[in-house]
Amino acid sequence: MTRGLWMMGGLSALCLGLVGLALPLLPTVPFLLLAAFCFARSSAPLHHWLLDHPQLGPPIRNWEERGAIGRRAKVMASLSMAAGFAFSIWIGLAVWALVAQAVVLLAVGAFIWARPEE
Repeated sequence: MTRGLWMMGGLSALCLGLVGLALPLLPTVPFLLLAAFCFARSSAPLHHWLLDHPQLGPPIRNWEERGAIGRRAKVMASLSMAAGFAFSIWIGLAVWALVAQAVVLLAVGAFIWARPEE
């Protein structure tokens, strides 16, 4: 990929991460991690700005340094996954789709809760 595409990816991920600060079901940290990944390949100044940002930087540094996810983020991710699954039941998804969704959500939840905390 060229630097320009990495930059566009980083800026897009950063925008989605910032929107996620206001929308509870849109994850923030995964988009910030993606932005940091893209900026590391396209713009050292933006990468350092993101890592050094007082609010946005700590979860990125925790992940990069120790693979850690904060307790609050784990709880919010779990609640969001449960809400998404409950919504799927409420709208009447087919049983096979609910089973597939449950398997994926349980795997993601297990991964999240297996990570060290900050």
